[in-house]
Order: sequence, then structure tokens, then C-alpha cells
Amino acid sequence: MPTIVHEFDWPDRVVIGTIGRPGERTFYLQARTGNRIVSTSLEKEQSALLAEKIDEILDELMVNEGNAFSVPSSTPVELIDEAPLDQPVDEQFRTGAIGLGWDPTTAQVVIEAYPVLDPEDDADPENPFAETESPSEMLLVRIPVGTARAFAKRAREIVASGRPVCPLCGMPIDAGGHVCAALDGS
Repeated sequence: MPTIVHEFDWPDRVVIGTIGRPGERTFYLQARTGNRIVSTSLEKEQSALLAEKIDEILDELMVNEGNAFSVPSSTPVELIDEAPLDQPVDEQFRTGAIGLGWDPTTAQVVIEAYPVLDPEDDADPENPFAETESPSEMLLVRIPVGTARAFAKRAREIVASGRPVCPLCGMPIDAGGHVCAALDGS
């Protein structure tokens, strides 16, 4: 079966956002062009790592001779997006693997999100080294460098806006209380 590709070449908006209270949030990667919206859920750690790796790509491009792609060192003010996720948020799939790259022909960062695959679906007990089926769908987003900086900045802020951290043990403090491991004597 061919892979369904939800492709956004120059999206109107691409963001990481959440639904829910800190400690119970679901993270989403959301892309929109016009009325077409695709949202995939992902882990908080995936969101943080995606932001970090996008910044690494952009920082590497900046130090190239002449910065041929005019990569901004900080987020352009006009691209800051603090709005909530576009509604409705209908999860297309839960993100497993994420690919990240650079397309020098269009000067865009490329984000690929693939669904979590159930290893049991493709397992062939007779041949454990057989090729597995390709994912049924994927999200493919191409964004220019300024938008990529804004995306990474927002993702870092969303990740950091969760539950406060205990200054003693470094674990998140729940709204209902916190049993500090540092004071527990363990």
C-alpha cells in the first residue's frame, strides 16, 4: 500500500502546541495551509529534540562562508507565533520517528514525521530480517529559515512551560503535591 503523504511545502503555519494541563499535556506538531490542518501527536522529549536539532542545522548554516541562505541568528519578531493550536485538533497519527533535513535548492528545513509502527504488524516469524512495510502515512513539512527559527523558539517555550521543577531533586512538582526524592533519604 502506498504511503499517504500530508505535504506542506510553504505552510501558512507550523507549530508545536499542547492540549491539557501541565503534567497531563498532549503535544502536537501541527501544520496548516488555508483550511487544511494536519496534527500529529508526539512526546515532549521529541518536541524538545526537534527544536534543538533545528537550531543546530540553522547555526551550522550561519557559520558557512558568507551565510548564503541569510539564516537569522534569532527569531524574527514578525514570525513569533504565540496563538493556540488551530481547531479542531484531530490527531492524524501518533509520531514515532522524525526525520529532519535541509533542502539547499529551496533554502528550507524539512521535517518528516512518521507514525509509531507496531512491530507485531510487520513481524514475519519465518524471516525476522524481511523488509517491513512502509508506514501508511507521513507528514512532510518544508519551512524557510526564519519560520524554522520561530518554530524552534516556540517549541522550546512550550516544553519549558510545563510543571515547575523541584529545586532539590529536579523532578516535576504535580499540582496535587510532590514527594521529594532528595528528602526521602533514598
